Amino acid sequence: MNTYLACVLVLAVGTYAFRLAGPLLHGRIELPARMQELLTVGATVLLVALLATGALTEGHGFAGWARPLGVLAGGVLAWRKAPFAVVVVGAAATTALLRLAGVQ
Repeated sequence: MNTYLACVLVLAVGTYAFRLAGPLLHGRIELPARMQELLTVGATVLLVALLATGALTEGHGFAGWARPLGVLAGGVLAWRKAPFAVVVVGAAATTALLRLAGVQ
């Protein structure tokens, strides 16, 4: 068996075991309140990091100003509780208009 295939199979089994652990252990394990707070903060930090890298980088460099400004416009719309479709279209339209105006 190929080593790469064995690695993929091990990772697949680990991933499904990890995903299955949630429903199986739900209600059986009680986490301390501090641990629950840390997990909540950790999830928020992870999402912000994903947003920042997606908005600011392309390849190995800076994505330009149009994309972060589009994300900022989407963030403002989300903060103002606009519907999700309006947030997505507003962010994309802002980015497209800025690029059309020559802002990279």
